[in-house]
Amino acid sequence: MPTNTITIRADSEVARQVAELAKAMDRPRTWVIEEALRQYIATQAWQIEGIREAQAALGRGEGIPFEQVMEEMEALIQDTAGVHDSAK
Repeated sequence: MPTNTITIRADSEVARQVAELAKAMDRPRTWVIEEALRQYIATQAWQIEGIREAQAALGRGEGIPFEQVMEEMEALIQDTAGVHDSAK
């Protein structure tokens, strides 16, 4: 696969950590940075897709009313507190 050059500036601590990881993994620093970027991009893309899906669901009226969510959370908190209280 063809590659492109990307130049970044990183503080000395990040650069040191990248170098340490590369050495420990017996990989080039470029590999460590590219792998970190791949993971970051995948995570961000997953989160953005989830947000878009949630927004579309809300647009279709499929959301849960705030009051209902808060009631369910309060019940969970009370249940959990009851479990911890009975364990004493």
